[in-house]
Amino acid sequence: MTDYSTTRARVEHYFDRSATKVWERLTSDAPVSRIRQTVREGRDLMREIMLGQLPADLTGARVLDAGCGTGLMTAELARRGADVLAVDISPQLIGIAEERLDARLRPQVTFAAGDMTDEAHGRFDYVVAMDSLIYYRAEDIARILDRLGSRTKGSVVFTVAPRTPFLMTFFTVGKLFPRSDRSPTMIPHAFDTLAKSTGPGLARIDRVSRGFYISECLEYRP
Repeated sequence: MTDYSTTRARVEHYFDRSATKVWERLTSDAPVSRIRQTVREGRDLMREIMLGQLPADLTGARVLDAGCGTGLMTAELARRGADVLAVDISPQLIGIAEERLDARLRPQVTFAAGDMTDEAHGRFDYVVAMDSLIYYRAEDIARILDRLGSRTKGSVVFTVAPRTPFLMTFFTVGKLFPRSDRSPTMIPHAFDTLAKSTGPGLARIDRVSRGFYISECLEYRP
């Protein structure tokens, strides 16, 4: 998974060294710009959609929050009774998530910085991956889903950037400029093309389009 490893390294560099403060503020109640407010609202809505694919009562279930960021999804999963493994590539974001987690939920949550696909994490009943696969090619997403799906009893609920004219414009323009800040490039995907890479088991759930936040929720059942 050479391309996956290269992209993962770039994502780690970006979130752990360049974007930590931005995401810390975006995922809080602090005032943000109008553009970032639409992103915040879009992410809140997407989180609800993803949680809607899981049982309301997760007592006894082991759930992987793959790319947990500052822990908003992690906390919701724990409130439903899940035993959560919250993994993120950025130790800085993991630190924020740990600090923000309600003390009453801490016995249910284990935090880990590193690769969300690591087999050492064990097996799960469900996996959620919100906006943590948006920088990868279709072939890499297929491999990630295969690695996670082989250890998941239920489903893998995740998001991708849909192939819309708006996002394709940003993607195409972004490719024309050097990435001196090593920030990762979001890759839009058409569902049919992605389904060819993943094989059977992929289903569309819903799409959120709120200002500058455009994301599609998909579900993969191994």
